[in-house]
Amino acid sequence: MRRAICPGSFDPIHLGHVAVIRRACRLFDEVIVAVSTNPNKKHRFDEQTRLRLVREVFAAEPSVVVEPLESGLIADYAASRKAVALVKGLRNGADYDYELPMATMNRTLTGVETVFIPGEPSLLHLSSTLVMEVHGLDGDVSGFVSPQVLDAIKERDRAS
Repeated sequence: MRRAICPGSFDPIHLGHVAVIRRACRLFDEVIVAVSTNPNKKHRFDEQTRLRLVREVFAAEPSVVVEPLESGLIADYAASRKAVALVKGLRNGADYDYELPMATMNRTLTGVETVFIPGEPSLLHLSSTLVMEVHGLDGDVSGFVSPQVLDAIKERDRAS
């Protein structure tokens, strides 16, 4: 089985993420969406909510497995899961410049390759931060996230 890992915070998962993960499913037998929590970052959704939302979005995709990404090196996690590749979506050259040194380091550490998948042209402007900023200013983000995520965003507003 050819397994890949698509890591990220997915805070929240948006349609740009979804498109990259679905394309990865065409290349690999199994894609593990590894939801990370960066202790240096203020997350909008807690880890359990982010895991639930990703699972809901991919509920009909049997080749997608959703797991929390424990602390430590992604290269070690990939080796422990017997993954042949990490999958990273790229929106622009800045993403490439940021990801390339990490891809090289991960390959050096454990031999895991990184596969870069260019983002869908119609979604290149998306980031989780931008989605939440637009929503926070009462903009319509329904075209950028799945219905489950939109519901979670609205529920988060009601709770605060």
